[in-house]
Amino acid sequence: MNPESKGGTRRQNDRATEIVAREAALFITREAGSGSLITVIGAKSMSHGERIGVFVSVFPEEKARAAIAFLERQRQAFSEHLKSHTRLRIPRVDFLLENGEHSGGPGGN
Repeated sequence: MNPESKGGTRRQNDRATEIVAREAALFITREAGSGSLITVIGAKSMSHGERIGVFVSVFPEEKARAAIAFLERQRQAFSEHLKSHTRLRIPRVDFLLENGEHSGGPGGN
């Protein structure tokens, strides 16, 4: 494999990650209730682009567990949103708190 194609793949992954982060922000804005503020901080490609972690912050912090549970329940709907709004090969999306807590994982206090 030549270096250009390897770099091209990385740029494609970076671009896909940016698109997923932007679309996650739009989706969350549209779908989340008013009980908390969920903000997309960024995203990171994992497993060679097979997965993308979307990092979010939640205010108030006490609502973080509920917000992550909501995002976990909405994962399939978000995948459908990506299919209809992008031309990406849809990766598995994991929602993570900015402190590294994984979706579906143990919540805060």
